[in-house]
Amino acid sequence: MRVMLLGAQAPIASAPLRPGDVPTPEPGPGEVRLRVRACATCRTDLHVIEGDLPPRRLPLVPGHQVVGTVDALGAGAHRFRAGERVGAPWLRSTCGVCRFCKSGRENLCDAATYTGWTHDGGYAEYCCAPEAFVYAIPPVFDDVHAAPLLCAGIIGYRALRRSQVPRGGRLALYGFGSSAHITLQVARHWGCRVYVVTRNPGHQRLALELGAEWAGSAQVALPDQVDAAIIFAPAGELVPIALRNLDKGGTVALAGIHMTELPPMPYDPHLFWEKTVQSVTANTHEDGEALLAEAAAIPIRPQIQRYRLADANTALQDLATGRIAATAVLTL
Repeated sequence: MRVMLLGAQAPIASAPLRPGDVPTPEPGPGEVRLRVRACATCRTDLHVIEGDLPPRRLPLVPGHQVVGTVDALGAGAHRFRAGERVGAPWLRSTCGVCRFCKSGRENLCDAATYTGWTHDGGYAEYCCAPEAFVYAIPPVFDDVHAAPLLCAGIIGYRALRRSQVPRGGRLALYGFGSSAHITLQVARHWGCRVYVVTRNPGHQRLALELGAEWAGSAQVALPDQVDAAIIFAPAGELVPIALRNLDKGGTVALAGIHMTELPPMPYDPHLFWEKTVQSVTANTHEDGEALLAEAAAIPIRPQIQRYRLADANTALQDLATGRIAATAVLTL
Protein backbone atom coordinates (compact mmCIF):
# COMPACT_ATOMS: atom_id res chain seq x y z
CA MET A 1 0.00 0.00 0.00
CA ARG A 2 1.05 3.61 -0.52
CA VAL A 3 2.17 5.55 2.56
CA MET A 4 3.98 8.72 3.57
CA LEU A 5 6.67 7.50 5.93
CA LEU A 6 8.71 9.29 8.60
CA GLY A 7 12.16 7.73 8.86
CA ALA A 8 13.73 10.25 11.24
CA GLN A 9 12.41 13.31 13.06
CA ALA A 10 13.36 16.54 11.30
CA PRO A 11 11.98 20.03 10.62
CA ILE A 12 8.98 19.92 8.32
CA ALA A 13 10.71 22.47 6.06
CA SER A 14 13.09 19.66 5.07
CA ALA A 15 10.16 17.52 3.81
CA PRO A 16 11.00 14.52 6.04
CA LEU A 17 8.03 12.39 4.92
CA ARG A 18 8.89 10.04 2.09
CA PRO A 19 6.47 8.22 -0.22
CA GLY A 20 6.76 4.46 -0.03
CA ASP A 21 5.10 1.11 -0.51
CA VAL A 22 4.73 -1.20 2.48
CA PRO A 23 2.72 -4.38 3.09
CA THR A 24 -0.95 -3.79 3.81
CA PRO A 25 -1.47 -4.32 7.58
CA GLU A 26 -3.62 -7.15 8.90
CA PRO A 27 -6.01 -6.31 11.74
CA GLY A 28 -5.14 -7.93 15.06
CA PRO A 29 -7.62 -9.36 17.58
CA GLY A 30 -10.42 -6.89 18.24
CA GLU A 31 -9.22 -4.56 15.48
CA VAL A 32 -10.74 -3.28 12.27
CA ARG A 33 -8.87 -2.30 9.14
CA LEU A 34 -9.89 0.95 7.47
CA ARG A 35 -9.55 1.67 3.80
CA VAL A 36 -8.59 5.30 4.27
CA ARG A 37 -10.59 7.94 2.43
CA ALA A 38 -9.34 11.07 4.22
CA CYS A 39 -6.91 11.99 6.98
CA ALA A 40 -6.79 15.48 8.46
CA THR A 41 -3.47 17.00 9.48
CA CYS A 42 -2.87 18.37 12.96
CA ARG A 43 -0.27 20.39 14.86
CA THR A 44 0.38 17.24 16.90
CA ASP A 45 1.59 15.64 13.65
CA LEU A 46 4.17 18.43 13.49
CA HIS A 47 5.21 17.78 17.10
CA VAL A 48 5.70 14.07 16.26
CA ILE A 49 7.53 14.74 12.99
CA GLU A 50 9.78 17.55 14.21
CA GLY A 51 10.71 15.98 17.55
CA ASP A 52 8.81 18.12 20.06
CA LEU A 53 7.43 14.75 21.17
CA PRO A 54 9.99 11.96 21.67
CA PRO A 55 9.94 9.21 19.03
CA ARG A 56 7.88 6.21 20.08
CA ARG A 57 8.24 4.30 16.81
CA LEU A 58 10.37 4.82 13.73
CA PRO A 59 9.88 4.46 10.87
CA LEU A 60 6.32 5.69 11.34
CA VAL A 61 3.22 6.47 9.31
CA PRO A 62 1.81 9.65 10.93
CA GLY A 63 -1.80 10.81 10.96
CA HIS A 64 -4.51 10.45 13.59
CA GLN A 65 -7.73 11.91 12.17
CA VAL A 66 -8.57 9.02 9.90
CA VAL A 67 -11.86 8.46 8.07
CA GLY A 68 -12.40 5.30 6.07
CA THR A 69 -14.58 2.29 5.47
CA VAL A 70 -14.19 -0.96 7.35
CA ASP A 71 -12.29 -3.26 5.05
CA ALA A 72 -11.43 -6.25 7.26
CA LEU A 73 -12.15 -7.52 10.78
CA GLY A 74 -9.67 -9.03 13.21
CA ALA A 75 -10.50 -12.02 15.38
CA GLY A 76 -13.36 -11.24 17.76
CA ALA A 77 -14.21 -7.88 16.16
CA HIS A 78 -17.97 -7.57 15.74
CA ARG A 79 -18.91 -3.94 16.47
CA PHE A 80 -18.83 -2.87 12.81
CA ARG A 81 -19.49 -4.56 9.49
CA ALA A 82 -17.46 -4.38 6.30
CA GLY A 83 -18.31 -1.23 4.36
CA GLU A 84 -19.34 0.89 7.35
CA ARG A 85 -17.74 4.31 7.61
CA VAL A 86 -15.74 4.95 10.77
CA GLY A 87 -13.09 7.26 12.17
CA ALA A 88 -9.87 6.48 14.04
CA PRO A 89 -8.77 9.23 16.48
CA TRP A 90 -5.57 10.11 18.39
CA LEU A 91 -6.32 7.90 21.42
CA ARG A 92 -5.86 4.39 20.04
CA SER A 93 -6.22 2.20 23.15
CA THR A 94 -5.95 2.06 26.93
CA CYS A 95 -5.51 -0.81 29.39
CA GLY A 96 -9.11 -0.69 30.63
CA VAL A 97 -8.24 -1.92 34.13
CA CYS A 98 -6.19 0.81 35.86
CA ARG A 99 -7.68 3.28 38.35
CA PHE A 100 -7.93 5.92 35.64
CA CYS A 101 -9.73 3.71 33.14
CA LYS A 102 -12.12 2.45 35.81
CA SER A 103 -13.01 5.99 36.92
CA GLY A 104 -13.83 7.41 33.49
CA ARG A 105 -10.40 9.02 33.05
CA GLU A 106 -8.96 6.71 30.43
CA ASN A 107 -7.12 9.66 28.89
CA LEU A 108 -4.70 9.44 31.86
CA CYS A 109 -3.94 5.73 31.43
CA ASP A 110 -0.20 4.99 31.64
CA ALA A 111 -0.56 2.26 29.02
CA ALA A 112 -2.38 4.42 26.45
CA THR A 113 -1.35 4.11 22.81
CA TYR A 114 -1.80 6.69 20.08
CA THR A 115 -2.58 6.63 16.37
CA GLY A 116 0.26 8.07 14.35
CA TRP A 117 2.72 8.11 17.27
CA THR A 118 2.97 4.72 18.98
CA HIS A 119 1.29 2.98 16.02
CA ASP A 120 1.07 3.69 12.30
CA GLY A 121 -1.62 6.17 11.37
CA GLY A 122 -3.64 7.41 8.44
CA TYR A 123 -1.13 8.87 5.99
CA ALA A 124 -1.68 5.62 4.12
CA GLU A 125 -4.15 3.66 2.04
CA TYR A 126 -5.00 1.39 4.99
CA CYS A 127 -4.91 1.74 8.77
CA CYS A 128 -5.77 -0.66 11.62
CA ALA A 129 -7.33 0.36 14.93
CA PRO A 130 -9.05 -1.31 17.91
CA GLU A 131 -12.78 -1.37 17.21
CA ALA A 132 -13.57 -0.14 20.74
CA PHE A 133 -11.79 3.15 20.04
CA VAL A 134 -13.12 4.06 16.61
CA TYR A 135 -16.27 6.08 15.99
CA ALA A 136 -19.19 5.72 13.64
CA ILE A 137 -19.24 8.83 11.45
CA PRO A 138 -22.57 10.72 11.40
CA PRO A 139 -24.03 10.72 7.87
CA VAL A 140 -24.37 14.52 7.87
CA PHE A 141 -20.59 14.76 7.33
CA ASP A 142 -18.70 13.74 4.21
CA ASP A 143 -15.25 12.21 4.61
CA VAL A 144 -13.14 15.36 4.40
CA HIS A 145 -15.36 17.39 6.76
CA ALA A 146 -15.57 14.54 9.27
CA ALA A 147 -11.81 14.08 9.53
CA PRO A 148 -10.99 17.30 11.49
CA LEU A 149 -13.56 16.38 14.12
CA LEU A 150 -11.55 13.33 15.19
CA CYS A 151 -8.84 15.27 17.04
CA ALA A 152 -9.24 19.00 16.47
CA GLY A 153 -12.92 18.71 17.29
CA ILE A 154 -12.62 16.25 20.17
CA ILE A 155 -9.70 18.00 21.89
CA GLY A 156 -11.36 21.39 21.45
CA TYR A 157 -14.55 20.01 22.95
CA ARG A 158 -12.73 18.57 25.95
CA ALA A 159 -10.86 21.86 26.40
CA LEU A 160 -14.16 23.75 26.23
CA ARG A 161 -15.59 21.60 28.99
CA ARG A 162 -12.37 21.82 31.04
CA SER A 163 -12.50 25.60 30.76
CA GLN A 164 -15.82 25.52 32.65
CA VAL A 165 -17.18 28.35 30.53
CA PRO A 166 -20.87 28.81 31.39
CA ARG A 167 -23.52 28.73 28.69
CA GLY A 168 -23.83 32.30 27.49
CA GLY A 169 -20.48 33.18 29.07
CA ARG A 170 -17.43 35.04 27.75
CA LEU A 171 -14.68 32.91 26.21
CA ALA A 172 -11.26 33.80 24.81
CA LEU A 173 -9.44 31.56 22.34
CA TYR A 174 -5.68 31.99 21.92
CA GLY A 175 -4.42 30.67 18.61
CA PHE A 176 -6.86 30.01 15.80
CA GLY A 177 -6.52 26.97 13.62
CA SER A 178 -8.22 23.64 13.10
CA SER A 179 -9.26 23.00 16.70
CA ALA A 180 -10.13 26.58 17.63
CA HIS A 181 -12.36 27.18 14.62
CA ILE A 182 -14.45 24.12 15.53
CA THR A 183 -14.52 25.07 19.22
CA LEU A 184 -15.72 28.55 18.29
CA GLN A 185 -18.72 27.07 16.50
CA VAL A 186 -19.65 24.92 19.51
CA ALA A 187 -19.21 27.86 21.91
CA ARG A 188 -21.42 30.08 19.74
CA HIS A 189 -24.03 27.29 19.78
CA TRP A 190 -23.83 27.49 23.58
CA GLY A 191 -24.59 31.21 23.37
CA CYS A 192 -21.07 32.30 24.36
CA ARG A 193 -19.47 35.59 23.40
CA VAL A 194 -16.13 34.61 21.89
CA TYR A 195 -12.95 36.68 21.59
CA VAL A 196 -10.18 35.30 19.38
CA VAL A 197 -6.52 36.18 19.85
CA THR A 198 -4.37 35.48 16.80
CA ARG A 199 -1.74 37.46 14.90
CA ASN A 200 -2.76 36.05 11.51
CA PRO A 201 -5.08 38.49 9.64
CA GLY A 202 -6.65 35.64 7.66
CA HIS A 203 -7.44 33.76 10.85
CA GLN A 204 -8.91 36.94 12.35
CA ARG A 205 -11.23 37.30 9.36
CA LEU A 206 -12.34 33.68 9.56
CA ALA A 207 -13.03 33.99 13.30
CA LEU A 208 -15.28 36.99 12.70
CA GLU A 209 -17.05 35.20 9.85
CA LEU A 210 -17.76 32.27 12.19
CA GLY A 211 -19.31 34.52 14.82
CA ALA A 212 -16.51 35.78 17.05
CA GLU A 213 -17.36 39.07 18.73
CA TRP A 214 -13.78 40.33 18.42
CA ALA A 215 -10.50 39.16 16.89
CA GLY A 216 -7.05 40.69 17.28
CA SER A 217 -3.47 40.15 18.35
CA ALA A 218 -2.15 39.42 21.86
CA GLN A 219 -0.67 42.91 21.94
CA VAL A 220 -4.16 44.43 22.02
CA ALA A 221 -6.27 44.24 25.19
CA LEU A 222 -9.49 42.25 25.03
CA PRO A 223 -12.66 44.36 25.05
CA ASP A 224 -13.75 42.68 28.29
CA GLN A 225 -12.62 40.30 31.01
CA VAL A 226 -13.63 36.72 30.19
CA ASP A 227 -15.03 33.84 32.22
CA ALA A 228 -12.77 31.29 30.57
CA ALA A 229 -9.97 30.96 28.06
CA ILE A 230 -8.48 28.17 25.97
CA ILE A 231 -4.91 28.33 24.70
CA PHE A 232 -4.46 26.34 21.50
CA ALA A 233 -1.15 27.84 20.41
CA PRO A 234 1.87 25.95 21.83
CA ALA A 235 3.26 29.20 23.24
CA GLY A 236 3.89 29.40 26.99
CA GLU A 237 4.15 33.18 26.87
CA LEU A 238 0.39 33.35 26.24
CA VAL A 239 -0.45 31.89 29.68
CA PRO A 240 0.15 35.07 31.72
CA ILE A 241 -1.63 37.11 29.04
CA ALA A 242 -4.67 34.85 29.24
CA LEU A 243 -4.66 34.93 33.04
CA ARG A 244 -4.46 38.72 33.04
CA ASN A 245 -7.56 38.89 30.82
CA LEU A 246 -9.45 36.39 33.00
CA ASP A 247 -12.21 37.48 35.38
CA LYS A 248 -12.20 36.41 39.03
CA GLY A 249 -12.86 32.69 39.46
CA GLY A 250 -12.17 31.96 35.81
CA THR A 251 -10.26 29.09 34.19
CA VAL A 252 -7.58 28.91 31.52
CA ALA A 253 -7.44 25.55 29.72
CA LEU A 254 -4.23 24.55 27.93
CA ALA A 255 -5.29 22.47 24.95
CA GLY A 256 -1.95 21.46 23.44
CA ILE A 257 0.08 18.28 23.94
CA HIS A 258 3.23 20.40 23.77
CA MET A 259 3.95 23.95 24.94
CA THR A 260 7.04 26.11 25.26
CA GLU A 261 8.17 27.10 28.75
CA LEU A 262 5.95 29.35 30.81
CA PRO A 263 7.57 32.66 31.78
CA PRO A 264 7.76 33.81 35.41
CA MET A 265 4.66 35.72 36.48
CA PRO A 266 3.55 37.45 39.68
CA TYR A 267 0.94 35.74 41.80
CA ASP A 268 -1.28 38.83 41.71
CA PRO A 269 -2.93 39.64 39.31
CA HIS A 270 -2.30 36.44 37.34
CA LEU A 271 -3.32 33.66 39.76
CA PHE A 272 -4.94 35.40 42.69
CA TRP A 273 -8.75 35.71 42.84
CA GLU A 274 -9.17 31.94 42.58
CA LYS A 275 -8.14 31.69 38.97
CA THR A 276 -7.44 28.17 37.70
CA VAL A 277 -5.09 26.72 35.08
CA GLN A 278 -6.18 23.36 33.63
CA SER A 279 -4.20 21.21 31.26
CA VAL A 280 -5.94 18.98 28.73
CA THR A 281 -4.60 15.47 28.12
CA ALA A 282 -5.87 13.55 25.09
CA ASN A 283 -9.53 12.61 25.43
CA THR A 284 -11.89 9.92 26.59
CA HIS A 285 -14.08 7.89 24.26
CA GLU A 286 -17.08 9.65 25.79
CA ASP A 287 -15.62 13.01 24.69
CA GLY A 288 -15.55 11.78 21.11
CA GLU A 289 -19.08 10.41 21.15
CA ALA A 290 -20.41 13.64 22.69
CA LEU A 291 -18.57 15.89 20.24
CA LEU A 292 -19.70 13.96 17.17
CA ALA A 293 -23.32 13.98 18.36
CA GLU A 294 -23.28 17.72 19.08
CA ALA A 295 -21.37 18.53 15.90
CA ALA A 296 -23.99 16.68 13.85
CA ALA A 297 -26.87 18.42 15.64
CA ILE A 298 -25.51 21.97 15.21
CA PRO A 299 -24.17 21.09 12.52
CA ILE A 300 -20.49 22.06 12.63
CA ARG A 301 -18.97 23.12 9.33
CA PRO A 302 -15.19 22.55 9.41
CA GLN A 303 -13.22 24.73 7.01
CA ILE A 304 -10.93 22.48 5.00
CA GLN A 305 -8.27 22.62 2.31
CA ARG A 306 -7.63 19.43 0.31
CA TYR A 307 -4.24 17.93 -0.48
CA ARG A 308 -3.22 14.65 -2.07
CA LEU A 309 -1.55 12.05 0.13
CA ALA A 310 1.69 12.57 -1.79
CA ASP A 311 1.59 16.26 -0.83
CA ALA A 312 1.60 15.63 2.93
CA ASN A 313 4.86 17.57 3.41
CA THR A 314 3.38 20.59 1.63
CA ALA A 315 0.20 20.41 3.70
CA LEU A 316 2.17 20.36 6.95
CA GLN A 317 4.49 23.12 5.78
CA ASP A 318 1.43 25.25 5.02
CA LEU A 319 0.07 24.43 8.48
CA ALA A 320 3.35 25.35 10.16
CA THR A 321 3.58 28.70 8.39
CA GLY A 322 -0.07 29.72 8.84
CA ARG A 323 -1.00 29.50 5.16
CA ILE A 324 -4.05 27.36 5.95
CA ALA A 325 -7.16 29.07 7.29
CA ALA A 326 -8.29 26.04 9.29
CA THR A 327 -7.57 22.39 8.38
CA ALA A 328 -5.53 20.63 5.72
CA VAL A 329 -7.03 17.26 4.80
CA LEU A 330 -5.21 14.56 2.84
CA THR A 331 -7.47 12.67 0.47
CA LEU A 332 -7.06 9.28 -1.16
